[in-house]
Amino acid sequence: MFKLVRYILLLTLVAGAAACGEYNKVLKSSDLNYKWDYAKRAFDAKKYNQSATILLDLVNVFKGTERAEEALYLLAMSYYENHDYVNSGAYFKNYYQHYPRGQYAELARYYAGYGYYLDSPDTQLDQTETRKAIEELQAFLDYFPLSDKVAIAQQAIFELQDKLVLKELENAQLYYNLGNYMGNNYESAVITAKNAIKDYPYTKYKEQLELLVLKARYREALESVDERKQERFRVVIDEYYTFTTDFPDSKDREEAENIFKVATNFVNR
Repeated sequence: MFKLVRYILLLTLVAGAAACGEYNKVLKSSDLNYKWDYAKRAFDAKKYNQSATILLDLVNVFKGTERAEEALYLLAMSYYENHDYVNSGAYFKNYYQHYPRGQYAELARYYAGYGYYLDSPDTQLDQTETRKAIEELQAFLDYFPLSDKVAIAQQAIFELQDKLVLKELENAQLYYNLGNYMGNNYESAVITAKNAIKDYPYTKYKEQLELLVLKARYREALESVDERKQERFRVVIDEYYTFTTDFPDSKDREEAENIFKVATNFVNR
């Protein structure tokens, strides 16, 4: 048994060494057919670093030839499969711009957007890639509305939009927590939350955003100078009705009712 394991291990090492040897040979070769054949074999064998390295040279050499389109697409897919979504996105875009009706145009547009979706960062970080993903995926839906990948793209867009909304919710909460420190941050909280609702009216965070608007208006009224309290408590009542109309069964209904009672008592003095 031990000899068999050693024999299998030896065969594996020999095969690996042979493969590396051929790869190095390909890199030094000037035979374009050989390079092209190896690049495709490497891709099929999931050796994406190798296929990308070779294809990166070939896409320039093949420009204007019948192999140019497939080489560019395989290069983009090599980066994609290797989880390098920035480079894959750039080459997919290069592909569909040069071959808008090409054989791989549908897939290029889809993978360009989906790669950015996979690369979208946490909400604490800059969301440029998130917006880029939405833009690419929406373009894919516009160009290929009957694709079998439409449902996946739509779901990805919803998730990306919710990520942008969550970032705005976190920003609004930060303003709320700052209160009147160095200015009226409650107003900033309201503006941020309402803009998010306006831009993404069907977000799953709408209830939290509307509640935060209500609470911010309430704190703003409580901490106002006397001559502005009544005016601002009237606004609180308006926001209460908006919230309870949109979310009559909210788990935060009791908190909203308590705010409403205080505001009503003040206005009716």
